[in-house]
Parts: sequence; C-alpha cells; structure tokens
Amino acid sequence: MNQKTSLLTHTVTASGAVSAHRFVGFDGAQVAASGGKALGVSTFAATDGQDLAVDVIGTTVVETAGAIDAGDDVVSDASGLAIVNPEVGGEIVAAVALDDATGAGEFIEVLLVH
Repeated sequence: MNQKTSLLTHTVTASGAVSAHRFVGFDGAQVAASGGKALGVSTFAATDGQDLAVDVIGTTVVETAGAIDAGDDVVSDASGLAIVNPEVGGEIVAAVALDDATGAGEFIEVLLVH
C-alpha cells in the first residue's frame, strides 16, 4: 500500500551515508548488523553529518531485501533493509509487516515496534 502514519519522527545526525527507507540505529548510522537494534526507519537519504528524519513510532515504509508476508516479524539485514526474522537467536524485531513483498527492492508499510 506504501502509505505511512508516523506518530513520532525524530531528527538525528547521519553517521555515514544513509539510504532512504532503511533501518537506522541510535547512532544515526544505517543498521549494519543483521537483526541489529534500530531506532526507526529513515524517511529520506542523507550523507554523513546531515540532519536525518527517522520515523520512530507508528507506521512507515521500508525497503525489502526479500519476500515478506503481512504479519511477519521484521528485522534489519546488514544493509538496513527489511527481512523476515530468521529466529536464529539475538535478533531484535523492529517492525511487523502490514503488506506483502514478493522480493528485494520493494517498499512495504510496517508497524514499528520497540
């Protein structure tokens, strides 16, 4: 559906290059570890040192790295893209999918969870 209802968007300083619609950590960097902790999802791209808006509470749009079904628990991969929680241990669920994706490079609405 590619809509979003952000209830809280927080501004951080980008640490390194951050692509749009990627999971972002508390340090302002794109999440770089599969299943890593995310503050939220970037609303646009930013370069190192730029202000970056991050959707933190509500729903947002995230780019996928593979197939996802609505209702799946979603975590970040090592590039900040959304993947289904592999449940191998230690992953931090960042969102629940509200839409389906058939593969990589799609944009889906997710409900952010903390």
